[in-house]
Amino acid sequence: MEFELLPDPFKRPARVSRGLGPARLWRLGWLAAIGVAAFTTVFLPGEFSWPVWAAFLAGAAPALLSLPLPGESTKEDDRVQSILLVLWAVGGSAAAVLTGGVSGAMAAWCLAPVAAASTLTSSRRLAEGAALSLIGGSVAALTQLSGLAPAAPTGALSFILGFLALTTTGLGLASGLLLGHRRFGARDVRHSAEMAALEVMLDGLPQLAIAVTTKGQVTAVRGSPPPGVTIADIVNRGLAGAAAPNDRQRVGGAIAQAFREGQVSLTFSPALGVERIVALDLQRASPVLLVGLLRDVTVERNRESSLDRARSDAEALAAGRARFLANMSHELRTPLNAIMGFSDIMRSRMFGPLSDRYGEYAELIHESGGHLLDLINDVLDMSKIEAERFELSRGVFDAREAMTAAMRLMRVQADGAGVQLRGVLPPNDLEVDADRRALKQIVLNLISNALKFTPRGGQVTVTADGYDGVLEIVVADTGVGISPEDLERLGRPYEQAGGADQRAMGTGLGLSLVRAFAKLHGGEMHIESRMGAGTSVSVRLPVLLAPLKAPTPPSEPPSKPEAAAPAPEPELPASLGDNVIAFAPR
Repeated sequence: MEFELLPDPFKRPARVSRGLGPARLWRLGWLAAIGVAAFTTVFLPGEFSWPVWAAFLAGAAPALLSLPLPGESTKEDDRVQSILLVLWAVGGSAAAVLTGGVSGAMAAWCLAPVAAASTLTSSRRLAEGAALSLIGGSVAALTQLSGLAPAAPTGALSFILGFLALTTTGLGLASGLLLGHRRFGARDVRHSAEMAALEVMLDGLPQLAIAVTTKGQVTAVRGSPPPGVTIADIVNRGLAGAAAPNDRQRVGGAIAQAFREGQVSLTFSPALGVERIVALDLQRASPVLLVGLLRDVTVERNRESSLDRARSDAEALAAGRARFLANMSHELRTPLNAIMGFSDIMRSRMFGPLSDRYGEYAELIHESGGHLLDLINDVLDMSKIEAERFELSRGVFDAREAMTAAMRLMRVQADGAGVQLRGVLPPNDLEVDADRRALKQIVLNLISNALKFTPRGGQVTVTADGYDGVLEIVVADTGVGISPEDLERLGRPYEQAGGADQRAMGTGLGLSLVRAFAKLHGGEMHIESRMGAGTSVSVRLPVLLAPLKAPTPPSEPPSKPEAAAPAPEPELPASLGDNVIAFAPR
């Protein structure tokens, strides 16, 4: 299929200089007529007079000055052409005064500004020329009445000067009329071309453009009618008559509403295709006329309905799954707790000795059950959150206690990974109003995730701080880092990063639970990472109750003559200062 590009009907053609235009020809003719008149005057015996030659020069000066300029009026030479019209007025009125005033032979040159302006394209120039001609004629009349004007020439000289003035001025006005006729003709042609292009564009519309009166009658149609609507039906029966019987009242009300409010949109079924859906957009163009578009939206509405049904089905399926898992919490945990309890009895040999192999099996059963319980708890917690059935059990407590307890639980995993686990906690109370279990779970999940990506010999640091009512927890590691592609996915349920070894160590719910718990507390989670430089995860929770309290200084023990024996260093944790807790791998 080939397409022909139509010219833009709204773009005005550029003005191009076409050599000698009417304005230049008239100026050259003006100068030529003056030259012929001056040459003829030389051969008149005894008729030499300096006012006549001065009149010739006054009339020729504006023509000489304006000869190099184009005849078309542009924004660049508007001011120049206004000045030249003033020169035409001065030259014409001066020539009339020098040859006897308004009753003299060259009085017609008072109309020189009108003749010059008529050869230009701007109507404003013509108004300026008329005003200047009136001023010049008034000056010539006043000069004649005051007796300052020279005597008017007589005889053959008077005839030559009068013929010169009338001929040059008349030719200028005639050129202006011809130029105006050509200009208006070109404008009509351009308007006709624009209308033809508009009709082609409107007839090729994929919708139907209509014009509607206050009574609902369609007075004009352009474009392609939608299925179920015919042009003859809509013109003969009106816009409301083309709708299905059940929708005709709505269409009539929409027409009245469009005239009141300016525009309206609605959908209806056409009378010749009740199974179709047509959209109508109306806009007020005048107090008695509306313009509008009719288009078929059946496929679009069907697609939207299908998408809505699919979305509803998916949401119902996800909600049902979340409700099922949330309701199965007791059924899943109860047998698993029994397995862990019995395996714990067996490995502790509560009812008698076991062989080493059976003891090893009991230890593996207990360890696997604990790992499985952690995974089930994560899945159930996420299901409750997705089902909007998770409720926080808030209370007031010191956040440092929950964080220290979480670090103690993760010590064994850190030892097994060969990673140093450090905690940097403030020496003052961090009193918060939050869910203790959720806060502990946040720290556990962040440390567990950091240990997965930190190689042996690395370090994981847990930092806590409070400011402006916000508790900030930061877990940073010196691990391998996370790629930008994985960073975009992390935090969504069941999304994991890293290689196959790291992915096999969890379900991808750790960070998503951290984000969910933070959001339930009104907080947020941020992840920063760079490949090869480690990862830092910060959680900010607006749960801090009061500013940090200053620690109470310990009372000084009474002096003794001999130093007391040093207390044995506690195995867990080892104190490295007032606010640093470290679990070094053994």
